[in-house]
Amino acid sequence: MNAATPQPSVRGRFAPTPSGPLHFGSLVAAFASALDARSRGGEWLLRIDDVDRARRVSGAAEAILDDLEAYGFVRDGAVRRQGDRSARYRRAVDTLLARGRAFPCACSRREVAHGSQDGRYPGRCRNGVPQGKTARSVRLLAADETIEFDDRFAGHIEQNLAGEVGDFVLWRADGIASYHLATVLDDAEDGITHVVRGADLLASTPRQICLQRLLGLPTPTYAHVPLV
Repeated sequence: MNAATPQPSVRGRFAPTPSGPLHFGSLVAAFASALDARSRGGEWLLRIDDVDRARRVSGAAEAILDDLEAYGFVRDGAVRRQGDRSARYRRAVDTLLARGRAFPCACSRREVAHGSQDGRYPGRCRNGVPQGKTARSVRLLAADETIEFDDRFAGHIEQNLAGEVGDFVLWRADGIASYHLATVLDDAEDGITHVVRGADLLASTPRQICLQRLLGLPTPTYAHVPLV
């Protein structure tokens, strides 16, 4: 029997959302992530983050792939697509619900906005959905803990989830996984070791690290490049 081919110690990725043409900022992120992986002798994967059906634009994914090819980007392996992984996302939500780390929520966005002074979820459904209400989404029960990590560009980052973010959504009212949950599961399934992306996603990284820890998944090295 032939020995299994060892996985490279470095594996990066670019994960655009097919909501329109590939813009310059996304092109810079693609270049940074590809250069980072190739300079380390690693692989560079391409994933289409199309789990949000409402944001999909017909033909956008194909146009993005064509543009990347035209600019000379060479990916390793087949293109991954979030739309193929919905069942796995739901299993993770059910796992967190069973462990008491998530809870059903009946609140609309308007109710959350009206019930909070700082944008955080006010905790209305933490102890159960109010009588007469129907659960719309599933939220993570945010613990009073500080998530810390070292970003290769931004330096040392700390964020207290309960104090700064609150109970964030895992499963949306329209029946799809949140960006944070989908990204965490995708990166783990694809064996991503190095995430290089735009600085606009820096503040969401502690939420993703929290989910990685709760689900027993590895945490990649993060680098958030400045925005164009």
